[in-house]
Amino acid sequence: MSQLSEQELVRREKLVKLRAMGINPYPADLYPVTHTSKSIKQDFVEEKQVVVAGRLMVINIQGKASFAQLQDGEGRIQVYFNRDEICTGEDKTKYNDVFKKLLDLGDFVGIKGELFNTKVGEKTIRVKDFTLLSKALKPLPLPKEKDGKVFDAFTDPELRYRQRYADLVVNPHVKEVFVKRTKLFNAMRSFFNDAGYFEVETPVLQPIPGGAAARPFITHHNSLDIPLYMRIANELYLKRLIVGGFDGVYEFSKNFRNEGMDRTHNPEFTAMEIYVSYKDYNWMMDFAEQLLEHCAIAVNGTSVATFGEHKIDFKAPYARVTMAESIKHFTGFDITGKTEDEIRAAAKGMHIEVDDTMGKGKLIDEIFGEKCEGNYIQPTFITDYPKEMSPLCKEHRDNPELTERFELMVCGKEIANAYSELNDPIDQRERFEHQLKLAQKGDDEATEFIDYDFLRALEYGMPPTSGMGIGMDRLIMFLTNNQSIQEVLFFPQMRPEKKAPSIELNDDEKALLALIQKVEKIDLIALKTQSGLSNKKWDKTIKSLTKNNLAKVEKTDEGLFVEAV
Repeated sequence: MSQLSEQELVRREKLVKLRAMGINPYPADLYPVTHTSKSIKQDFVEEKQVVVAGRLMVINIQGKASFAQLQDGEGRIQVYFNRDEICTGEDKTKYNDVFKKLLDLGDFVGIKGELFNTKVGEKTIRVKDFTLLSKALKPLPLPKEKDGKVFDAFTDPELRYRQRYADLVVNPHVKEVFVKRTKLFNAMRSFFNDAGYFEVETPVLQPIPGGAAARPFITHHNSLDIPLYMRIANELYLKRLIVGGFDGVYEFSKNFRNEGMDRTHNPEFTAMEIYVSYKDYNWMMDFAEQLLEHCAIAVNGTSVATFGEHKIDFKAPYARVTMAESIKHFTGFDITGKTEDEIRAAAKGMHIEVDDTMGKGKLIDEIFGEKCEGNYIQPTFITDYPKEMSPLCKEHRDNPELTERFELMVCGKEIANAYSELNDPIDQRERFEHQLKLAQKGDDEATEFIDYDFLRALEYGMPPTSGMGIGMDRLIMFLTNNQSIQEVLFFPQMRPEKKAPSIELNDDEKALLALIQKVEKIDLIALKTQSGLSNKKWDKTIKSLTKNNLAKVEKTDEGLFVEAV
């Protein structure tokens, strides 16, 4: 049984009183806002008439004159209430009974008034009229201040992520992260559009989870009576569009992977993928440098971003290192020409956990991840991956054991992955079949599906193409100095919230609790009289309510009182 707090009960009582006065606490009328807090401060003119709306975040009542802080979508502005200027004649109700007694922090109000500067130079609105626009029934988790120190701030990460709506209200700086996120998307979109590339949408529900190796979410289509998979990647659909004649396509894609959750992974995430015909991975590296420098400046006004203890400079050009060079540099082991058994033995010698299900590509990936990846702080292209690691990537023009692929590393994490795309349908079929065999052996990095329709599309002919994917959530983490992906998602996935155990109350307990909830505190003797219970039933009922933490008894100098918890 969910119990209301004392403040919540009081706010509901105020709601009843407002309605009894003929005031609708949730009016449907349009409110004619003319200014925001930001626009007022930027273009301040004394005695200018303004109409604003927002939440009451601070209320300082001082008799017939009071100050408050109104928070809208762009900041806060001080407002000044004077009873004699709001009310006319003998009617003091609007100020005395509504503002002073029935409004609370968090309520939405509309303000009509004129601008003036206080004696200390604070830009302020002198209220001529105000309207309640929405009554808040739950108090905001606002920080408290005592002796110049702030305490009880709303900082617990789990509560903040679960109640992002409250987080955004009481921690306004959080909003800036999401403003920058939108700036990133807009900057990237404009960069692509200016280059002449076309934004598209591809299916989220797919008959085959293709384009990556990941565990999908599975659902069922009742009408077709078939399983469908939530998209793990959109790559194969975008390549179909290149086959269809588009020279350059891109998509901001919501992808879903039924895998682990940690500070850098969420089961639902956003990726950007772009494919451009008649290009290769060398061209894409140049393009990626220009793109990320442009985006960093658009988001932060500079190409340099702070991430933890590091200053990351996204200004082009970036270092380029082959995977073989990287592994040899950090481990002394040259993977060139080595067999699977030799690579497995070398990995074991480096104390890397490997097993017999891992193919050559997975083994190399483990070595790079354990020994090399974390060393790349500044943006660095790692290029020329072994063929076993890249089933959708074109064979390297100079070395048939490699592919034309790069990953862009920043602060030890991959933020972009790109290929010269494989467009040989026969080679692609063989690669898919090899991946299927690896998956059957237990390699969790290998794909378990073959998309035969995609192979059919390739047989119609796909021009030379380069493609790139960027993890948008991870990129915005770097640009806003956030170590956790949950900080850059409005509503990250969370474990189900633990609910208090349901408490079944009998009729006596329900009736007594209802009496206790009517007022803030009630004298035990008066309560017993109102309840009409016998001594035995009274003792049993009050004991049950206190035991289940639904009510508490408090002893004061005036006597014994009980209140709802």
